[in-house]
Amino acid sequence: MVSNMTLNDDGASVTVEGHRRDLGARIARIRLSRNLTQANLALEAGASVRSIKRLEAGENISLDTFIRVLMALDMEDHLRTILPDPDVRPVERIRREGHERQRARGRSAVTKATDWAWGEEDEK
Repeated sequence: MVSNMTLNDDGASVTVEGHRRDLGARIARIRLSRNLTQANLALEAGASVRSIKRLEAGENISLDTFIRVLMALDMEDHLRTILPDPDVRPVERIRREGHERQRARGRSAVTKATDWAWGEEDEK
């Protein structure tokens, strides 16, 4: 199970909701610094004013709306910095002989066939 809490740089815990509120507040400050109303941003992003209000309030919105807002603010290049480039490093490519992973395999739990083990014979 994935935890809804992480630690920030100061070691304080941050929840998913906290991250959403922070992102929303940042978007609102960027919008205001560019002298845009929520209605203007909604029009440029192809979103509803209600979606912009929800985003800035830190409420759930769709990923599509979030990306549209970033594009309207001319910030889509920042999307690439969210996650590192998934390309395999050259050393890894050599180690894997040119083969890159195509699928992920879930980890299986080790199951015991029986409770019996060598050297554990009944003493009667």
